[in-house]
Amino acid sequence: MISKDKIIKEINFKTSRSSGSGGQNVNKVSTKVELRFDIENSQLLSDYEKNRLNTKLKNRISNDGILILTSDSERTQLGNKRKVLELFFELIENALKKPKKRIKTKPTKASREKRLKNKKIQSEKKRLRNLG
Repeated sequence: MISKDKIIKEINFKTSRSSGSGGQNVNKVSTKVELRFDIENSQLLSDYEKNRLNTKLKNRISNDGILILTSDSERTQLGNKRKVLELFFELIENALKKPKKRIKTKPTKASREKRLKNKKIQSEKKRLRNLG
């Protein structure tokens, strides 16, 4: 797995004022934190990892290939920075995790009987509709 200390050096943070209600604190303090990570220009990621991140996180990546995450749920900038970093590492870890290989199994006798029973019930319903 990628070292957290090294990857933090490739992350850019941007702060701004949070939106919505919250009184004076929202209006005068920049607590919203935006994390930007340039996947394409990362020195730590291999090409395979870059492709995997691009496919798994495509909804969170801009057209420029930059992963953008924001947090404005906490009252402090530090709290939001911690939260967005937590989310970032969780997303990266899950995206790079290799999926388990599916082991093919045959349906059990009970599951086959249950499926056939449900099919009979469904066909009976439809048959009764046609009689009506």
